[in-house]
Amino acid sequence: MTGRLRILHAVRSTRFAGVERFVLRLAVAQSESGHEVRVVGGDPGRMAPALRTAGVLFTPAATVRQVVKALRSVDVDVANTHMTAADGAAAVAFAVPGRHRRPALVSTRHFAAPRGSIGAIRWDTLIAPRVDAEISISRAVAASTGLPSTIVHTGVPAVSTLARRDSRTILMAQRLQPEKQTILGVHAFAASGLASEGWTLVVAGDGPDRPELADLAEELGVSDAVRLLGFRDDVHTLLGEAGMFLATCPREGLGLAVLEAMAHGVPVVAARAAGHLDLLRGLDERALFTPGDPDAAASALRSLADDAPGRSALAESARARQRDRFSMSAQVTGTDAVYRAAMRRRKR
Repeated sequence: MTGRLRILHAVRSTRFAGVERFVLRLAVAQSESGHEVRVVGGDPGRMAPALRTAGVLFTPAATVRQVVKALRSVDVDVANTHMTAADGAAAVAFAVPGRHRRPALVSTRHFAAPRGSIGAIRWDTLIAPRVDAEISISRAVAASTGLPSTIVHTGVPAVSTLARRDSRTILMAQRLQPEKQTILGVHAFAASGLASEGWTLVVAGDGPDRPELADLAEELGVSDAVRLLGFRDDVHTLLGEAGMFLATCPREGLGLAVLEAMAHGVPVVAARAAGHLDLLRGLDERALFTPGDPDAAASALRSLADDAPGRSALAESARARQRDRFSMSAQVTGTDAVYRAAMRRRKR
C-alpha cells in the first residue's frame, strides 16, 4: 500500500508546549512529503500560521466535544491522536458509525506512563480496544504504557549553523514545574562553582517554580549569574548562543529540547533516565548524570567546562546522532509505516 494519505492529527489543547510542537513539525513534514494533512487543536495563534504556510488545514479544539465534532466531520485515512483527551474523543467519535467510513486510529504516546483513570475505570479499558496502532516516541514510553506499540523516535530538522563553542552560557529550556526539577539545576550550577568563572545559567520557561528559583539563586549566592527569562518563543536563538545545555527532568518521554540542543551542536548534560537514554546513552559519560543528584550534575558541568575539546567532541557526536537517528525524514517514514499497517488491519 503506497501513495498519498489523508491524515488528521488531533490534540485537545489551546497550548503550544512539547506535544503541540511535535504535532506541528510532523504535520508540516508529512505535508511536504505529499500527504494531505489536517490538524485539530493547539494554540491557534502559533499553530495556524505555520500550518497554513505548509498547506495544512487547522481547526481549533479547546474541548473534547470540539475534537469529537472535528473527527466526525471529515473523511480521512488515518486519525492520529495525541494525549488521553484526544484519544478519548476519538473513541467517542468512532463508537457509532457516521456518514464516513471509519479511519484507522493511531495513538501517539508521548509520556512514560500509562493512561490515567476516571474514577475506578482506567482510560485504557475504554480507549485501547478502539485503537488500531500505538506509536511510542521512545523506548521508555513503550516500556511504560503497558500496551503493544511501535517506537518511532521524534525528529527535528537539521541545523546548518553550530552553536558558539566559546560561550560560557548554560541553558535550561523547560516549564518551571516541580516535575521538571529546574530547582535541581540551580543547585547544580551553584555547586559547580562556574559562576565565579564567568559562566551564566539562563533559564527559558515559566511556571509556578519561578519565584522559588529566584529566591534559591539569591540564597545560594549566584543570583547575579542566573537569568530567568520567562517564556521564550526563540529557543533556537538561545541554543545558538549556548555553551552547554542542562536537562534535569527524569521523566521526559524523549526530551525535545535536548534533541534540539543536539541538532544545534550544544553539548548536553541530562538526567540519566527515560527518553534521555535514547538520545545520549553511549556518548560521553558526562552527558548523563544520576537523576535527582545535583552534585552529580555539578560534577558533569564542571568537568565539561574545564574540557573544551571534550565539549566539542560531545557536541559533534550528539549532532551526528541527531542527523542519523532523529531526523524528520526518519520520523515521517516510520510513522507512515505504522499508518499503513493500521490501515491494513482496519481493512481486514
